[in-house]
This record gives sequence, structure tokens and C-alpha cells, in this order.
Amino acid sequence: MNEQHTAARPIWISAGEASGDMHGAALMRGFAAAGARREFTGMGGPAMLAEGFDAEFGSHEVSLVGFTEVFAHLPRIVGLLGRVYKRLKQVRPAAVVLVDAPDFNFLVARMARRLGIPAYYYISPQVWAWRKGRVNFLRDYVRKVLCILPFEQEFYRCHGAHADYVGHPLLDEIPLDRLDAMQPEPKRIGILPGSRRREVATLLPLFGQAAGMLYARDPELRFTLVRAPGMDEALLRKHLPPELPVEIVGPAERYLHMRRCRLLLAASGTVTLETALIGTPTVVAYIVSPLTYALGRMIIDIPFFSLPNLIMGRQVIPELLQAEATPERMVAEAEPWLRDEAAYAAVKADLAGLREKCGAPGAAGRAAGIILEDLRSLGR
Repeated sequence: MNEQHTAARPIWISAGEASGDMHGAALMRGFAAAGARREFTGMGGPAMLAEGFDAEFGSHEVSLVGFTEVFAHLPRIVGLLGRVYKRLKQVRPAAVVLVDAPDFNFLVARMARRLGIPAYYYISPQVWAWRKGRVNFLRDYVRKVLCILPFEQEFYRCHGAHADYVGHPLLDEIPLDRLDAMQPEPKRIGILPGSRRREVATLLPLFGQAAGMLYARDPELRFTLVRAPGMDEALLRKHLPPELPVEIVGPAERYLHMRRCRLLLAASGTVTLETALIGTPTVVAYIVSPLTYALGRMIIDIPFFSLPNLIMGRQVIPELLQAEATPERMVAEAEPWLRDEAAYAAVKADLAGLREKCGAPGAAGRAAGIILEDLRSLGR
């Protein structure tokens, strides 16, 4: 009787912000596919609720828990943490699964440890890039780290943490079979200026100038700008040369528009991994304030700043950071892909190799399976 009651304990998922909610929902589907007859509770959002999640807390409640905003919201955060601990103590779930949001979830991991509840981390923080001391925390407070980047597993294991590589969730989101059947238009260039107004205001004028220079050399070129959710088209047009033939498209079919292009000019971010998996060569650029850059140089210890190059361990796509992010450099990097078929084929081959490294779809399902197997070994 006691074993039956123990087996019926719910799994607590702690997912902060919209992206964590999306990954948490996929994880719940992974548990269901693995045959887990469990209830799920904890912190989540609308995507998880649609999967039958019994939310104790909303994922939006930690949307402001960040490096610079935490002090302004400290009373609210302390109150939230107190309520989370109280419910964890009452519910006594079979496990706590932490999804991203390290500033908040590291504190939840401490609570789980104090209550004797095994904790697992999915979408682990990028401790290999900065604040590497956090890997020791994960080693001591988390039973397994479920990695989504292929080089993370070795990093964690070298530091004594238990880690499994499950693949990247993007492989489940991107319709690769459909995209692989498409042939890029040889005269179309895509522009991905970012999702934040500051990014757009800084980078889009430079992308526009680079596009204008390429267009002056070849008037047959056409351009597609993929607009981020909530970004105003009039604002985007303001940063582009008026004579440039640019269609601005919404985010709904963004993967098709990325694949449609021969090459892309993009702001740094997760989108560069999306473009790499799709197989579209991309020139990546990023500019931050001088102070942010100086601080970053002090605390971030990685050889590249784009995920495709980090995954491959070498530069396969050009990275233009700070003073290097000029229209002239963008043109110099992009033009060989328009004129030289051998150069274009070489980068396409590199991107195909990157996709192989990232594994097959089903990351959330593999993560769920690993957690369930470990819980069975613990009799939970």
C-alpha cells in the first residue's frame, strides 16, 4: 500500500518564463510517451496547462528574476520562494525537474535537497561560458544534468557532475523534412535583426547598409526580413534604405523564409542555431555597450559567441563582434557565398555536419526517459 502511494507522487516541474513553459510542456509529453502515469505540478505556464499541468505557481512569476532586476523585486521574490518551499514540503513530490531559469531554480534545488527530494536539471545553464563555479553546485545538488548541446556533457563530467546529452529541442520544432525539400532562391538574402528594440536599432541600419552595398553590385538581389513577434513593421522600415527591395514577413513561417534564402545576416542568439540546423549560411553580428563588452570579456570564457561555432569547436560561420560588425565586413563575408559555389558548398557541408552532431529529434522524450529510469532505481 505504501509503495502504491509513493509511486503515485507527482513530479514537480519548475519552469520559469515563456521558453521554460514551452520546454516543460514538451517534457510532459515525453513523460506521457514513456508511459509514465504521473501527475505534474509546480511552476508552469499556458503551454504546460494545456498538457494537464496542475500549476501551483505561474511561470510569469519569475520573468523578472534576472541579473540586474533581482534587487528591485526582492520582497516579491523572497515571498515567492517561501510559498514554493511551503508547497514542496506539503506535496513531497517524487522528483523536482528544473527547466532553465538558473537564478530561480538553483534556489529551488536547494529546497529539494533540504527536503530529500531528487532534483534533475533540463535545459541546463551555460555554466561553461561564465560563472563556472556553478558547476560545483549542480554536481552537489542535482542528480542528473540533461544537456542539450553536445559539448556540455564532457564539460560536466570533467567537473564530476552526472550529465546525459539528450539532443536539442529545436530539432523537434523545426520541420526539417519539409525544409530539406526546398531549394533556396539564389538571389535572395535574409535579414534577422533580433527581437529587442535595442538590437534592432543598433544592427538593422548596419544590415541595411550591407544589403544596399550588395544590391548596388547586383540589382537582381532580393531581401526578406523576418520580423520578431511584437516588432512594428514601420519601425523596421525606418532603419532600412528606402530603395532596397525588402519584404518584411511575420514570425509564423520564419523557418520557411530562412530556408528560402541563399544566405542570412543575423543578430547573435538562438536564431543562429536555428539557421545552422536549417542549413542556411549566416553572417552573425552583435554589438553591445562598451561597458557590457568590457564586463563580458572579464567573466565570459569561450572561444566563440555563436552556438554553431561552439558546437563545431571551430569557426564555420563568420562572427562579427563590436567594431568588426561593419557593413564592409558583412559584405566581405557574404559575397563569396553569392559568387563562389565551392565556398558555398563548403559551408553547407559544415552545417550538415553540425546537424549530425546535434542528434535526432526527441530531446524531451529522452530526458523524460532518463529521469524515469533514475526514479525507478530510487524506488520513487
